[in-house]
Order: sequence, then structure tokens, then C-alpha cells
Amino acid sequence: MNITTPINFHLLAFSKSEEHYHIIFIGLLLMYLLALVGNMMIIVLVCLVSQLHTPMYFFLCNLAFQDIISVSAFLPKLMAITITGDTSISFSDCITQLFLLIFSACADFFLLAIMAYDRYVAICVPLRYHLIMSPRFCVLLVTASWIICATNAMCYSLFISHVSFCRLFDINYIFCESKYMVEISCSDTTHIQTLVTINTLLVGILSIGLILTSYVYIIYTILKIETSAARLKTFSNCSSHLTVVLLFGGSGTSLYMKPNSENSQEIDKMLSLMYLGFIPMLNPLVYSLRNRQVHSAVKTVLTKYILNAI
Repeated sequence: MNITTPINFHLLAFSKSEEHYHIIFIGLLLMYLLALVGNMMIIVLVCLVSQLHTPMYFFLCNLAFQDIISVSAFLPKLMAITITGDTSISFSDCITQLFLLIFSACADFFLLAIMAYDRYVAICVPLRYHLIMSPRFCVLLVTASWIICATNAMCYSLFISHVSFCRLFDINYIFCESKYMVEISCSDTTHIQTLVTINTLLVGILSIGLILTSYVYIIYTILKIETSAARLKTFSNCSSHLTVVLLFGGSGTSLYMKPNSENSQEIDKMLSLMYLGFIPMLNPLVYSLRNRQVHSAVKTVLTKYILNAI
């Protein structure tokens, strides 16, 4: 018996770790709060402090917004499952979660690629930086990435919402992931597999290719600088972005390229949690800890509000 539109799915999440659910819940709550507060802080600082009204911080602000969407799409539901034991999620909520996660992951890839291009222009052709990275061009880049990723996520959501599912509606994952939803379907999913292939080529290879190409030119330019102090100062301008790219790309590659094993699904859950939860929590720290402009912006905002309060 097939059912085209099931009433509910069941996210099994961390069902094998029920005895540690309090610890898991506290960890998830801290991750969500830190990601939310940290990324909101980046957005507020960029909006309030005029010194941060530059292309790099405009892109960073958008990345922070995407990270908030990412963690908010699945961590509250995962926390609810962990603390209550109620694993059910409605079909419409599942499709919405799928859309938001695909959209945010796709947009993160494109934004990181755009930020790599921004660093390339700043380091390799600094005299033309303000001409190339004009406000209009920056808005166009971000808008294009949002439209492409929203269209991509909509295609996934529409395809998944029109497949038939069997009696078993259990998704052994921490969120509604298309891969595991396809596994429990009873329909021909060839078109979905084709979409995954096209998506991998357009989103993954295109964005990673742009990032690698940008950093090849950046490293080549840095190596031509005569003094080591100047090389170090120039490299520090893109060190935060490179750190985020390595974290994001490393966890993503590990998730999709690792070989299958007996505990493959449990490992996938932890990698996905790192990919969509832990890294958005780290991003604000990476971009703020060693960034003098962010430190100065924090002091400016705090001083302004303290003086107003007095």
C-alpha cells in the first residue's frame, strides 16, 4: 500500500543515545544560542557601524543571516525531539525544513565563493577594488545567489513532495534530508537523482572552483611581495575567510565523499550537525576574534549606548 501524502514522518535522530538525552539537549541548546547570538551580533554591528559598510562585511552580514536560517531550520525541532521523545514531524513541516536547509547550504557555498572573489580583487587588483566591487555589483551578486539557491531548493521540495511513500515513514536522520526521504519512497526517483547530479556540478564544483582559482591568484600575488611582514599582513586579510572555507568545505566533503560503513548513518548525523550547526556557531568567532575592525566596532557600539544610558 502506497500513500502519496503521509500525515507525519518520524525523525529518529539520536534514538540510540536516549540515556544521554539531557546532555545532548544542553549541547544543542548552547549551539543554537551561540550561533543565534553570534550571527545576530555580526548583523547588528555591520548595520550600525559605518566603518563596516564595505563589500566584505556586506557579504559577511548575508552569510550570518544564512547561518541563522540554517540553525533555526532544524535545531529547535531536534531539541524538541530530544527533550520530549516525540519524533513526529508533519509532511508540510518536513518539506519546509528541506527547502530551508537546501537553500541555506547552497547560499553558503555561493557566498563563500563571492567572498573569495572579493579577497582576490582586494589583494590582486587593489587599485580597481572600489570600481569593481561597487555597491550595485555586490547587491547583484548576493541577489543572484539567493534566486539561484531558492530555485534549486524549490525544485528539490517539489520533486520530493510528489513522490509516493511506503508504510514506513521513519527517517533515520536529524532532519528531513532528501537522500533518506528518497530511500523510503516507492516511486521512481531518477529525476531526483538527476537533480542531485546537476546540483553538485553547478553549486559544488562551480563555487569550489571559483574559491580555488581565487586563492591560487591570491597566493601567487602574496609570494611576489618582498618582505615577510608585508606578506603576513596581506595574508591576514583573507585568513578568516580561508578558515571558514576549510571548515565548511572539509565537513561537507567528509559528509558526501566518505565510504559507507556499518555506522555510516550515525557518522552522517554527526557530520551534518557539524556542517549545519557547529560551523554557523563558529563563523562569528572566526571573523571577530582576530579582526581589529570588529573589535573597534564593538567598542564603538558599546561606548555609544553606555554614554546614551548615562
